[in-house]
Amino acid sequence: MDRRGRPHCYPGKRLNKEIGMNNIVMQSKESYLEGFEHFEKDSLVNDPTWLRSIRRAAISRFSELGFPTIQDEDWRFTNVGPIVRTPFQLAQNGRIEIDSRELERFTFPGLECNRLVFLNGQYSPELSSIGSRVDVLKLDSLAHALMLDGDLLDEHLARYADFQRDAFLALNTAFMKDGAFVYIPKGAVLKEPIYLLFVSSANASPTVTHPRNLILLEDNSQATIIEDYISLADDVYFSNAVTEVVVGQNSVLSHYIIERESKKAFNISTIRFQQSRSSNVTFHSVLLGGALVRSNVHPVMVGEGSECIINGLFMPTGRQHMDNYMRVEHASPHCDSRQLYKGILDGRSHGVFHGRIIVHKNAQKTDAKQTNKNLLLSNEAQIDTKPQLEIYADDVKCTHGATIGQMDQNAIFYLRSRGISEDTSRVLLLLAFAGESLQRMKVEPIRRGLEEIVTQRFAQGKPLDSVL
Repeated sequence: MDRRGRPHCYPGKRLNKEIGMNNIVMQSKESYLEGFEHFEKDSLVNDPTWLRSIRRAAISRFSELGFPTIQDEDWRFTNVGPIVRTPFQLAQNGRIEIDSRELERFTFPGLECNRLVFLNGQYSPELSSIGSRVDVLKLDSLAHALMLDGDLLDEHLARYADFQRDAFLALNTAFMKDGAFVYIPKGAVLKEPIYLLFVSSANASPTVTHPRNLILLEDNSQATIIEDYISLADDVYFSNAVTEVVVGQNSVLSHYIIERESKKAFNISTIRFQQSRSSNVTFHSVLLGGALVRSNVHPVMVGEGSECIINGLFMPTGRQHMDNYMRVEHASPHCDSRQLYKGILDGRSHGVFHGRIIVHKNAQKTDAKQTNKNLLLSNEAQIDTKPQLEIYADDVKCTHGATIGQMDQNAIFYLRSRGISEDTSRVLLLLAFAGESLQRMKVEPIRRGLEEIVTQRFAQGKPLDSVL
């Protein structure tokens, strides 16, 4: 025992622990490799040759990479051990049915949209609602689009999100089977959002899904896309999602990802934007649920004069872990990017902001700004923030910064001196802090719905984990 009464940790014990963890990692990797063999046999009937080739390259790369560890710089603040140790099985999608009324509590009142619903990773036409203006776009499940639009998917699918760099992306690429396919033709302007709802239902054992989305905007088009991840039961499962987005010249895209899943769930998502000349992308991320969540955002401005705004709000509590990883690449001149991420952390939660801006050699006249602001509501909450600039051009304007603080007691005292209770004062200040991110969201039903969720979490002095 040491002088604090704790048992000594001898080198032999540490070595045995490391060996044990290494064995678990190897067994988990072998389980995925074995699962791929069965998955590939089941998929051979309908898969085109080019897709089988991509899948095999991806599983081979996963075998080489293995799962990331905290020794990897991009994962130094996030331990994926809980995912590795859990024996996930591929969800048996077609065996489960749910009543559409079960989704009502997750709806955003007043939201008029074309809705695609995916139940445990597979498209559900019964729960989906596709209506207006489908004549000017292609809105389909990826599985169906592979049969109807194989040449178009061959040109774009898995051509942007680089599975050579990331093990979870490689896993998704190897096991990708279904998801959303959205094609917006040249000059089309969609007034109603496209809403992609990913639902996880109750399962007898831990399951994994690999949703894969492909979104193509041709030149001079405009659209709003919403990805929403929800749970119908408080179960353990793993959602490993990837979205590839191609934005044509002079096109405008507003893209949302909302994650409000079971507090036992694991969610790793990757979104990759390929931006052409003079395109404009606004991305919003709201993370509320999950036990371990990792959001990877990777816009690449390959066209001159393109713009990208990344806006995020994450609110972990209890023992939740939320990791926000951004890799913003300026690859052409005269491109602008803005990042604003806000974190509100309570309980013993852990938040991560790792924002990386890369300015390539030819990307002169770049204008990039990165800001991360965090509030810690508990002495046990923890935030790791790492804003980062990597600049290879000499005529640029780039700034970054991060702040970490607690509730302003002077502000609370001021409000209380005006007759406002302490609990209400705290709610008002927290809403004002979160409001900067929420007010950037232009889809009014989404903004109002999220404001209500956030207000409920702050109301009446409740801990943040009292309301999902």
